[in-house]
Amino acid sequence: MKLGYVTVQGKGRIDLLLAEVVERLEARGMALAGTVQTNIERHDRPRCDMDLRLLPDGPVVRISVDRGAEARGCRLDAGALEQSTLWVAGALAKAELLVVNKFGKQEAEGKGLAGCMAHALERGLPVLVGVNGLNLPAFLEFTDGMAQQLPPDAARVADWCLTAVAETALPEIRRDTRMAELPSA
Repeated sequence: MKLGYVTVQGKGRIDLLLAEVVERLEARGMALAGTVQTNIERHDRPRCDMDLRLLPDGPVVRISVDRGAEARGCRLDAGALEQSTLWVAGALAKAELLVVNKFGKQEAEGKGLAGCMAHALERGLPVLVGVNGLNLPAFLEFTDGMAQQLPPDAARVADWCLTAVAETALPEIRRDTRMAELPSA
């Protein structure tokens, strides 16, 4: 099982890091499924809007709800997140790697992209997850200590992803090679 996670201190920094990792992997031609978040600052609101780019070639979906300039509390549009989850689940069949922008409250409750993560791992696909400090204990419990912490460096995380995909593909390549070497009847 190849499950890597990265944490970065600072508002929005994990989103920027994962966006750079995805850009590097896409440039190498890797087939991805998952999500990358973009935060859009607003001059009239204390909090940003949150958009998800659905990988590999899906739409950009707004997952935050504008509750007004003075609103507090959760702004997540759970319905938009669940629709995004359906998109990601459909993209897993052709993917080599799953990227989850954030293991958040929804995932900690078994919702959001938690099911996609479990399905990808069951299929032997490597998974890369962004985790903030607030949700790290829930993530570690969810993964039962099986996840590998990666350094907050885009080049090193991309290298981990490339290696994980290559190692995941090796058993299949070896099996295909052995099958080709078998004498025909």
